[in-house]
Amino acid sequence: MQMEKEMKGLLVLVMVSLLCVFGISKECTNIPTQLSSHSFRYELLSSQNETWKEEMFEHYHLTPTDDSAWASLLPRKTLREDDEYSWEMMYRNLKSPLKSSGNFLNEMSLHNVRLDPGSIHWQAQHTNLEYLLMLDVNKLVWSFRKTAGLSTPGKAYGGWEAPDSELRGHFVGHYLSASAQMWASTHNETLKKKMSAVVSALSACQMKMGTGYLSAFPSELFDRFEAIKPVWAPYYTIHKILAGLLDQYTLADNSQALKMVKWMVDYFYNRVRNVITNYSVERHYLSLNKETGGMNDVLYKLFSITINLWISLTRAFNVNFVQADPKHLVLAHLFDKPCFLGLLAVQADDISGFHANTHIPVVVGAQMRYEITGDPLYKDIGAFFMDVVNSSHSYATGGTSVGEFWSDPKRLASTLQTENEESCTTYNMLKVSRHLFRWTKEMAYADYYERALTNGVLGIQRGTEPGVMIYMLPQYPGSSKAKSNHGWGTLYDSFWCCYGTGIESFSKLGDSIYFEEREAPGLYIIQYISSSLDWKSGQILVHQKVDPIVSSDPYLRVTLTFSPKKVFSELIYQMSKRKLVLLLKEGTSQASTLHLRIPIWTNSEGATATINSQSLPLPAPGSFLSANRKWSSSDKLTLQIPITLRTEAIKDDRHEYASIQAILYGPYLLAGHTSGDWNLKSGSGNSLSDSITPIPASYNGQLVSFSQESGNSTFVLGNSNYSISMEKLPESGTDASLQATFRLILKDSSSSKLSSVKDVIGKSVMLEPFDLPGMLLVQQGKDRSFAVTKSADDDGSSIFRVVSGLDGKDGTVSLESGVQNGCYVYSGVDYKSGQSMKLSCKSGTSSDTGFNQGASFVMNKGLGQYHPISFVAKGDKRNFLLAPLYSLRDESYTIYFHIQP
Repeated sequence: MQMEKEMKGLLVLVMVSLLCVFGISKECTNIPTQLSSHSFRYELLSSQNETWKEEMFEHYHLTPTDDSAWASLLPRKTLREDDEYSWEMMYRNLKSPLKSSGNFLNEMSLHNVRLDPGSIHWQAQHTNLEYLLMLDVNKLVWSFRKTAGLSTPGKAYGGWEAPDSELRGHFVGHYLSASAQMWASTHNETLKKKMSAVVSALSACQMKMGTGYLSAFPSELFDRFEAIKPVWAPYYTIHKILAGLLDQYTLADNSQALKMVKWMVDYFYNRVRNVITNYSVERHYLSLNKETGGMNDVLYKLFSITINLWISLTRAFNVNFVQADPKHLVLAHLFDKPCFLGLLAVQADDISGFHANTHIPVVVGAQMRYEITGDPLYKDIGAFFMDVVNSSHSYATGGTSVGEFWSDPKRLASTLQTENEESCTTYNMLKVSRHLFRWTKEMAYADYYERALTNGVLGIQRGTEPGVMIYMLPQYPGSSKAKSNHGWGTLYDSFWCCYGTGIESFSKLGDSIYFEEREAPGLYIIQYISSSLDWKSGQILVHQKVDPIVSSDPYLRVTLTFSPKKVFSELIYQMSKRKLVLLLKEGTSQASTLHLRIPIWTNSEGATATINSQSLPLPAPGSFLSANRKWSSSDKLTLQIPITLRTEAIKDDRHEYASIQAILYGPYLLAGHTSGDWNLKSGSGNSLSDSITPIPASYNGQLVSFSQESGNSTFVLGNSNYSISMEKLPESGTDASLQATFRLILKDSSSSKLSSVKDVIGKSVMLEPFDLPGMLLVQQGKDRSFAVTKSADDDGSSIFRVVSGLDGKDGTVSLESGVQNGCYVYSGVDYKSGQSMKLSCKSGTSSDTGFNQGASFVMNKGLGQYHPISFVAKGDKRNFLLAPLYSLRDESYTIYFHIQP
């Protein structure tokens, strides 16, 4: 009874406060606002400059501690008078938490989806699995043990997980989520043992402290938080730990994790209650002007899990096994941050200046509230927010934010820099779109998910290097992922917030491909990713095979095949052998409907769909193709849709920026290999096909590099700033590796592919620098350096003859001038990096030994390779090589171009 009285009293207090809070929207950002930035906060707290710290914290937050002071604050945005009555009535009629919120689509469990090893998504997932397995349990939990007063074997990790970081422990929460998701996606037993060990270690820490509190930092950080004193973001870390433990329960069946979550929530419920009791609920909301992650989201999920478990067990056994705790719902609502959600509720596009990743998770939590309560206000909040971000604040990647904040709406042309698109924001925006699609089945949300996943997530890994990821995705012309303030992270000394969301993103790539109807058997396929699904309610295995996408064959081709699941037909007990025998037979699937997404980026011309070679009528792009039948192992459904080139203007409504556009090929954002040039021609009639042409797949067979050994180093022939020199052998995936790659164009030959060096001996060739398509290496005369320019037409200056190496070694070649016999591409001897190349001629003397060495090269496969989706685009000054953004690593790239007629 006492608990019920406390609950009712707190709930009334919350409702009354919400009426006041929504009456005027209060200050909703930190003062000064820079402190919202994770990067800035880490730099500040790591600094030894105490004067700087004092200056930054001098006006920390707002400081009123009573209701009258709070009420006198100027509002950030005042509601219209006629809105106030609507707000009051809405909250007086707050929905019951047990009301059904609608017939939503079900996400298919990660346990039932497997990625095809041939897909880029599987490769990204596998790279992430390697990283999760590399991380050490003792190092992960080191600071938790220190805080609990337990022994601390080994050393802690560095970066944001270091023992002196106020955000320490956040990555461990992400690790729990990521490992649970990866376990569901792969059932890797080694990973399961490791993640279970982390949960056990954390449980020991919680038991040692004995209050329910669990964190890698002491509870004094929450004392500072509640006193409105400088502290980083303690609830942000607690959210990650709670979410990780909850994922361990829901995905890995770890019941201990659920007990830990509930004990933690009891502790923090009491803390929040004490703040409200001793001060006011306004004081609590004041403290929320700090990043609290998705506290509301995880608490709503906890309530949903326990209420659903209670209902299902009660119905099954007519016994109350698990009672949902209403304080989970109340506490979740106390983290809803009404000063921000209030703006969205009255549909005010006023998110500029807010720290993006502080507030997107709050919206995700509001979406969970809608799913639990059925209150349509929270559905409208999510939809309006998504519309605002997509229409005014997102880049062509699907990502958002500049320097971690939202800028002015539809003014993105002024924001292109190295600190765009914090990776965390893309991770969280995908959650927003997933909720909206499940509720509405609207194609726009599925299209967004594909765009953001393909262009904003896949590219944050550096190839197949485990544990190397980025924080920001730069948009500045000529930038690269390595050139942002953070650059590429390290395996054990970064642990930024985007490392945490990164390991989660790559652990759950199998989600949001398939969604299931709850009522009649129906399956929505919204992502075309090679994978298989064990569709339990449909009683079949669905196999999705997507043909590799290439630029020279502009179609997406998908094939679906089916395997009806086997069912037990007999159970036999053999007395003589004392064993049970289970006999399996192939079952018969029930009739079900498949809904295949026809993306908005395609068109109907050339589009086809068949079932067993029988044509199906195709709907318009932006719709679903539906097919209903009893699916059998003999069925094959094929879909072929065109992939077209298109441009998208940057979200900026100023006419002077109308020419700034991104180029996309279907869902793939194309980035140009450029160092800052960004002027393109649109071709006659503004047709992209006139100015952008695909690179044939055969061109990869023509890519070569030329190397020499000098001293203890290997050097390669390279192009830098349109001049040719010898440079040290570069790492793959860098600008230098591209600049050391040339396309060998055979002169007057029908063969375009080189199977070996011997194929070109005696042939005349031209050398096209990989990153300068359409340009050639040309000779400027004896003892003069080479240049890179457009073809010298008929003067022969771009022609070289490939001959056996003058040094007489097996496998080397020399490049002889096509117009000056006896003259060769020459590097010199005992040179250093940057040595300029020139055309030199043999003297016919004994000194030719050194000359022969300097004119001989090992011809290898090119250090760079064309991506299967590669194009050449015609610019004002030179041509650009275009490839998908996700495929680039340290190469300089440009996303937005000035596209002029």
